[in-house]
Amino acid sequence: MNYMNVKLAPGLYFVGVPIGSARDITLRALDVLASADVLAAEDTRSMRKLMDIHGVPLNGRRIVALHEHTGSGTVARLLEAAAQGQSVAYASEAGMPLIADPGFELSRAAGQAGLMVTCAPGPSAVVTALALGGLPTDAFFFAGFLPNAKAARLGALEKLRDVPGTLVFYESPKRVGAMLRDAGKTLGGERSAAVCRELTKKFEEIRRGTLDELAEAYAEANPKGEIVVLVARGNSPIVSETDVNSALRAALADMSMRDAVDAVAAAHALPRRQVYQAALALGKDKT
Repeated sequence: MNYMNVKLAPGLYFVGVPIGSARDITLRALDVLASADVLAAEDTRSMRKLMDIHGVPLNGRRIVALHEHTGSGTVARLLEAAAQGQSVAYASEAGMPLIADPGFELSRAAGQAGLMVTCAPGPSAVVTALALGGLPTDAFFFAGFLPNAKAARLGALEKLRDVPGTLVFYESPKRVGAMLRDAGKTLGGERSAAVCRELTKKFEEIRRGTLDELAEAYAEANPKGEIVVLVARGNSPIVSETDVNSALRAALADMSMRDAVDAVAAAHALPRRQVYQAALALGKDKT
């Protein structure tokens, strides 16, 4: 794959890298990796391997490790480099930076320091799983990794029970069976779910079913690789069109359309677009 050596403005560049197949990287990401004055990565070996695959030379640059154990000193050094006029590129081990990733501290600190911050976007396991999982995508909530301890995990799941959208979790293959069991117990075992494993890789697998069915399937299984778990929203009480229209008329009596739509959508746990269309229809009925 071709790349260009380009002159990058001073600042911080977050680089999206593949979650599996190395060919999923973008041309702009390669340009940034080839041209940045300073390279930083959550996993330096993964970064070096990716650059080798695509023929991007280091040209004397070293790759600075930035992960949860490196501390604030590394962030300070990278910010100092950017402040002195250098371009700094950071990449996660896989996927988009900052998504369940230590790069968040670097991004926040750079913004607070008034430095230029931009992103060469790339693949994300979250949206890839949503595209393949077969569950509604009109609204979703990314919950990251659940706590390891059972009691804490149950507590975290309880707080997500009424989220009006598909839940998305990252999970360890060693804990996925326990996580599915606890999710079924807390959220309801009849909820539809999907376990997405090794996305974009050779042994990609999507397994769908209810939480109870998947918990049973993974109770004794020993899966390998990266896992994303999707859980459908709960079955909210059915809200009739008449109820929505009545609520809208009442809200529109003393609110703007935007505020009325927001209020009714929140009150009935409905997609905002659906309520907005209903409000438009009410307006047409008056003409």
